[in-house]
Amino acid sequence: MSTPETSRRDFLIRSVSGLGAAWVTVNYAGIVDAAAYAQQAAGSVRASFVFFTPLQAMDVDALAAQIIPSDATPGAREARVTHFIDRALTTFERDRQDDYRKGLAEVTAQTKRLVPGAPAFAALTSDQQMQVLTAMERTPFFNLVRTHTITGFLANPIHGGNADKIGWKLVGYDDSLHHMPPFGYYDALPESRR
Repeated sequence: MSTPETSRRDFLIRSVSGLGAAWVTVNYAGIVDAAAYAQQAAGSVRASFVFFTPLQAMDVDALAAQIIPSDATPGAREARVTHFIDRALTTFERDRQDDYRKGLAEVTAQTKRLVPGAPAFAALTSDQQMQVLTAMERTPFFNLVRTHTITGFLANPIHGGNADKIGWKLVGYDDSLHHMPPFGYYDALPESRR
């Protein structure tokens, strides 16, 4: 004989199970696409771009490389930040696509103003690129690219950036989740001092 408490509990369990199955059913295509993208990004050295044209990708790559340069340690280029940004602009940051179109047009215009005859921002020397970026560093577009570059450098690699966990290694992040106590200052204090 079932009690009202038991039947309520069974109802909740069945409802949650049904909701999970419904969610998977509704989002199945997106889940499959995300898994395929993650597998492609993990298995290929250079995944193709979805949003960026080849020229735009080169300019964004050059922008990101100035924000997190390669020196004694790998930078944005090695972390494949441009792939993260491209992926972001076709998924969770889709509403920022126009910002990138307009912003990259501004970068091209600023490049032409400062270095007449230059074919593209990516073709400039590092010093010339810094001149262009210095002229644009207070613009909303530069702030957006900087935010996306840092995020892509430190995000989970399944999202297209942080290749080989470059960003995590640089900051000393241990993604194994096998942390040993004490976890913080308070935890290390003797019981008498807490």
